[in-house]
Amino acid sequence: MPKLPHVALLIETSRSYSRAILAGVRQYCAEHAPWSIFMELRALDSPEPRWLAGWKGDGILTRTGSKAMARAVRVAKVPAVELRTTRFGLDLPFVGVDNRAVGRLVAEHLLERGFRQFGFYDLPTEDYFRERRESFLERLGEAGFAASVFRAGRGETPRSWERQQDELVAWVAGLPKPIGLMACTDQLGFWLLDACTRGGVSVPEEAAVVGVENEETLCLMSSPPLSSVQFDGARIGHTAATLLARLMAGKRSKGQMLIPPLGIVVRRSSDVVALEDAELAAALRMIRERACDGLNVDRLLEQLALSRSTLERGLRAATGRSPHDEIVRVRLERACQLLRETDLPLAAIARRSGFAHAQYLCEVFRKRFGQTPGTFRTSSKI
Repeated sequence: MPKLPHVALLIETSRSYSRAILAGVRQYCAEHAPWSIFMELRALDSPEPRWLAGWKGDGILTRTGSKAMARAVRVAKVPAVELRTTRFGLDLPFVGVDNRAVGRLVAEHLLERGFRQFGFYDLPTEDYFRERRESFLERLGEAGFAASVFRAGRGETPRSWERQQDELVAWVAGLPKPIGLMACTDQLGFWLLDACTRGGVSVPEEAAVVGVENEETLCLMSSPPLSSVQFDGARIGHTAATLLARLMAGKRSKGQMLIPPLGIVVRRSSDVVALEDAELAAALRMIRERACDGLNVDRLLEQLALSRSTLERGLRAATGRSPHDEIVRVRLERACQLLRETDLPLAAIARRSGFAHAQYLCEVFRKRFGQTPGTFRTSSKI
């Protein structure tokens, strides 16, 4: 029998994202020849496996969380792929999240909801956190806006954490309202929502908050539940496993492979339209709720105390799009979600996203994205 590749998965099991990565690795193994896998329950800060120094394995998939872990991987002297960070100097092929896409995605989310004042809760410890901040600020700058930035400290004791929360409360309370806030991680998003509660800032009416990673334990435990960017962990895991198999076969590969996020899981912390005009806010809310159910501009106007010209001018000023364009945008967003997450035929996707038929969906999709729905589906899935 051919020798089974012996692979070590040095990936924490304590987080939703890393478990999705492991699911992607599992799918790769199901589709190809199996691996003999070493795996254990881990946290990001778990000690490095000391046995790696004498291990006679074939490959490693690692999310390196410390210099000690980096040394252990280096000493193993086998092909390896990094899935977390490049800052420990391992000089390995890297597969991970496109964090510049993350920042832009959150900025778009808040801009689409009508926010014109913004803030960013930063954690200056990793390059990928910096990329999230920079791309968030860049996208806002393109739209003509800026953001206040608050940097998290390193509170390791209850006393220092309480002091940091007091500082965070003061920052949030002093910001102009309404405001759209991005937290660099879900942990920071959880703390930011706590600060809003302590400071009497209403969420999402006065402050909408979006985190990153969609760690459900934090997102659902927060009050209100936290909207968050969802990474494509399964695709990252599958891609990394594919790359490691190539390396173990003696092929070379370096550089980075960055996978865009799946989108934002919208929960109550950002489920709001930030417009001072109540009728325009109601129009945007109706579009987001009913665009895929056959809503058009005529039916929208029947529900509003607005003239067509007032609605047109107001939505263009708030979003940069006409009412019709906003309806199409929401429908396309739903179509993209169904293409990524289901195997429904195109005709069913067209119906569920509000398009009259599949051909019309294809025409609009190609015009908007420069590719067919089929090509998008293939590139979005593992």
